[in-house]
Amino acid sequence: MKSILVIEDQQDVNRMIAEALTDAGYQVTSAYTGPDGINALRNGRYDLVLLDLMLPYKSGDEVLREMRPFSDIPVIVVSAKDMVGTKIDLLKLGADDYITKPFDLGEMTARVECALRRAGRQKDTPRLLRYKDMVLDDTAKRVTIGQTQLELTAKEYQLLKTLLLHQNKVFTKANLYETIWQEEYLGDDSAVKTHISNLRGKLKTANPNNAYIETVWRLGYRLYTDGSTCTS
Repeated sequence: MKSILVIEDQQDVNRMIAEALTDAGYQVTSAYTGPDGINALRNGRYDLVLLDLMLPYKSGDEVLREMRPFSDIPVIVVSAKDMVGTKIDLLKLGADDYITKPFDLGEMTARVECALRRAGRQKDTPRLLRYKDMVLDDTAKRVTIGQTQLELTAKEYQLLKTLLLHQNKVFTKANLYETIWQEEYLGDDSAVKTHISNLRGKLKTANPNNAYIETVWRLGYRLYTDGSTCTS
């Protein structure tokens, strides 16, 4: 049985979410403050987190920022804030999805199922991926360029791994969005463009003498074809 941590300070909302997820067959643990959520994450094993932003003592974005160095489990943010900038900032911090309050419990459960299914597929994906002087260790969820370890968000990591697994494929923004976010692409490419830009910046900082991701005019993105990729 999959285990889900719900970090939400409003007791009625927390209870409503917990009941819906329990009915869907999940084991649910509830936390009501930011510090309690972090303690639960450090001391327990969970498959997914539903995280409110407006939490007492430690905000949801602080919880997300603090947990990412020691946990890569999926995080779905639940918030009344509906500004695109807020969503992009949270995706950059490592959130996997975003649900705006008020929300439908059926949609929430479906998003949980999608996030868990996506995480399960990632666990079944291989080994080491190599390209130029880059090594992606999917077991340790670590990317290095030479001797430099990159600090990537969850989405940046998934984007890079997708490109490494398919060196010669050109991914459109729609391809990447639907592959990584597991949602229908409706034409807003800001999330993909932001993550690709941030990823490129981190790669360039690690090695300014190599180019890794190229833009194929009017098509999308791929790894530069002058590199070599292998798996092990």
